[in-house]
Amino acid sequence: MKKIFSLLLAAVMCLSLSACAGGDNGSTVGGTGDDASTSGAGSAASTSSEEESDVAYIQDKGTLVVGITDFAPMDDSGEWIGFDADMAREVADALGVEVQFSEIEWGNKLMELDNKSVDCLWNGMTITDEITNGASATNPYAKNAQVVVVPADKADQYKTAEDLQGLLIAVEDGSAGQEAAEAEGLDCNAVQSQAAALMEVDAGTSDACVIDLLMAGAMIGEGTSYPDLVGTVELTEEDYGVGCRKGSDLTEFINEQFVKLYEDGTMAELAEKYGISDNIVEQK
Repeated sequence: MKKIFSLLLAAVMCLSLSACAGGDNGSTVGGTGDDASTSGAGSAASTSSEEESDVAYIQDKGTLVVGITDFAPMDDSGEWIGFDADMAREVADALGVEVQFSEIEWGNKLMELDNKSVDCLWNGMTITDEITNGASATNPYAKNAQVVVVPADKADQYKTAEDLQGLLIAVEDGSAGQEAAEAEGLDCNAVQSQAAALMEVDAGTSDACVIDLLMAGAMIGEGTSYPDLVGTVELTEEDYGVGCRKGSDLTEFINEQFVKLYEDGTMAELAEKYGISDNIVEQK
């Protein structure tokens, strides 16, 4: 009986050891699963790395989505033509995709970029600290300034920034014009677009506005939509660029296209077409 009991006990221990060994094998499989997960993470990391290429992302979806506001002569609401719009089409062609223009609230431009609602900001965009800190800016392609616009019959009263103190100044929310006006300590009325800022002055609901010099050249004075408005004080001098996502390879792609379009004369041709030849920056 003792021998039988011993044999039974040995069998139980063998089964127990076998179960433990099975547990170890299970752990090993689990470890392989972890390795597989790690491998999967590696694949995901690889995919993520590929997705970090905005150029590949844009080419894959087949569209370059350009964030804009209503701003002549860089674009013209309705048909979306203008210097910036036409340049964007050239870059889209080089990417092998269609261009799509998306009108956004300029104050939300960085959020629109980060959310991938748009692929770039290309709308007479001044290269500011906000852009260089929160996005990626291309090389400058045009010179600009922020100019104060007032009714023509009051222009003689406002020749310096100091003369503007106490006035209500319409500015596009989130724009370089707003930044320039606030830097001078002016009382700002933030509106949705520079076009709206001009309407404020024309209607008399704001005393003046600050807009881009290039827009002023196209929109105010004799023969324009606002013949009774004139530009006076230039608050800043600045550069236009295209805004892309932080670290985006689209930035360098556009820079390369700028050089090509400058060298083959396309940029000069478009600049002449829209009356901004004197503002174009050499690309090299």
